[in-house]
Amino acid sequence: MKSLIKLLSKIEKRRRFIIATFSSTAVLLLSSFFSFQEIYLFVPAILAVVYLTTFFAILEDISEHEWLMLFLHPIYLSVVFYLFYFFLPQRWLTRLPFIVIYTISMYAVLLSQNIFNVGVTKSLQLFRAAYSVNFLFLTVSAFLAYSLIISLRMYFFLNFLFIFIATMPLVMHLLWSIEPAARVSAHIVRHSILIAIIIAEAGMMLSFIPLNQSIYALILTSLYYGLCGLFQVYLQGSLFKERVREYIFVFVFTLIIFILGTRW
Repeated sequence: MKSLIKLLSKIEKRRRFIIATFSSTAVLLLSSFFSFQEIYLFVPAILAVVYLTTFFAILEDISEHEWLMLFLHPIYLSVVFYLFYFFLPQRWLTRLPFIVIYTISMYAVLLSQNIFNVGVTKSLQLFRAAYSVNFLFLTVSAFLAYSLIISLRMYFFLNFLFIFIATMPLVMHLLWSIEPAARVSAHIVRHSILIAIIIAEAGMMLSFIPLNQSIYALILTSLYYGLCGLFQVYLQGSLFKERVREYIFVFVFTLIIFILGTRW
């Protein structure tokens, strides 16, 4: 393994990011030409390719829980993008912008994971920007995941289960990225479980209300953004009025959307 890393590290890092991004994009593009019935073939292929290309891009100094945390977001993003594609018309007019958006998103996510990896041992000025970009695309991933779950029109208890499963890794990755470390602490896991349960319970309750699917997903995404943001400032010890007011505004905006989107 060390000899392989040493060999690959001779390639310029920026070039590795470009190769990794376009390799992942190529697999997603290829999979988009096949029907939904072939997902059992392409989901494992996407998982394997994205994991390997993420390793190729980041490469150095990956240790302990980083083998999970640094790879979690690129894999999650790729899988939900692939599955969400089947909601769109299957033609080049939608395929091309879809692939372009994925390529840009994947490149940004890989850059942020690299900064988190380096940030374990030393402080970087780009760290705050990386965290913001990571938070943005985690929120996008949450919206896509919630849209997929809601589209299945399952019973309320299954909505709770699947929303919890979809939310847990997103929250855990975000809270871990506040102060990246080689190990995931117990309090991060506890906070992640708490946030995931709250969002899953909200999803379960919304199952009984006649809502448009997009609004349903938007409400859960806003709840994810607000709760994660509040826990972020809490863990950073910066729970000031201005920061809290920002997330309260998101909750109020979501409440207005909820009222307007309900079929009374």
